[in-house]
Amino acid sequence: MIAFVITCSILLFLNGFDLEKYNFRKNAAPTFFNILFLSLIFTLIHGAYYRFVVEKPVQQILNATKKIINGDFNVRIEPMDTFGKRNELDIIIDNFNEMAEELGSIETLRTDFISNVSHELKTPLSIIQNYSALMQDERTTDLERKEYSKSIYETSQNLSNLITNILKLNKLENQKIFLETSEYNLSEQLIECLLCFESIWEEKNINIDVDIEEDLILNADKELTSIIWNNLYSNAFKFTEDSGEVSINAKSENNFIIVSISDNGCGMSKDTGKHIFEKFYQGDTSHATNGNGLGLALVKRIIDIMNADIYIESTLGKGTTFTVKLDLNKNKIYNI
Repeated sequence: MIAFVITCSILLFLNGFDLEKYNFRKNAAPTFFNILFLSLIFTLIHGAYYRFVVEKPVQQILNATKKIINGDFNVRIEPMDTFGKRNELDIIIDNFNEMAEELGSIETLRTDFISNVSHELKTPLSIIQNYSALMQDERTTDLERKEYSKSIYETSQNLSNLITNILKLNKLENQKIFLETSEYNLSEQLIECLLCFESIWEEKNINIDVDIEEDLILNADKELTSIIWNNLYSNAFKFTEDSGEVSINAKSENNFIIVSISDNGCGMSKDTGKHIFEKFYQGDTSHATNGNGLGLALVKRIIDIMNADIYIESTLGKGTTFTVKLDLNKNKIYNI
């Protein structure tokens, strides 16, 4: 544009220049005003272009940023697509909208998480408070006090487990995880974790069917994998009725170790299966007092950290099978 202005001015100057008379003064003034006029037009055009193409979208981004700072994650910026073409500002706007959408999702999850935690904490605290009040009643018999104290103890245990699981899940979701991997015997670990539930299966007279291949060696974080088995065992025994059956199968196949834990309990619907790994989700409310809905969320997070896979097969009224597939070729240290 500058080259155009100078070229026009020179051409106008030469057009009125008389070589015979050398009338420089006569042509200098019009040429000066021509340059001034064209420069003014150029400045106005450039100013309008800059305001429309640069200042306007930048101001929109600044205004939207202020709304984000104030906690409004629903703000979005319309793409400019100036003259039907995309430029770097349109890319910035697209990235901003994507960021705002992700922040909105995180805020929703945070709000839901706080709401769920508050509800889960309120329930056991209310139970403890009510039973404590009953124990102080002079009309309460010793036998009733014993029952109330047992309920308070069990509720406080559930509350403790809830807080422990919340802390574990928070640590796994918000920190970089450097797994302390080592080779260990997975077959032994599966049996050791199973024996921790011996009192439960004896009390409910549950039949245990174990088919675990010997000396399955896995290179992984032993503490985290034990959380997987303990939670899957806990669910199997919780949803298996008296005199039911729980099956544990583990084998090596190609470069994988496949562990399956099955029960013939109440099973779950397809809709429940879609949400089973969500925090605080409990498909069967009849067993809600026996858990807090965080166990399987922990399992899923650990599975993701280990780059493993977990599958669910369930039929309502017939039982559920959780299958964990561990890849033996994965790296020894995983960073998430």
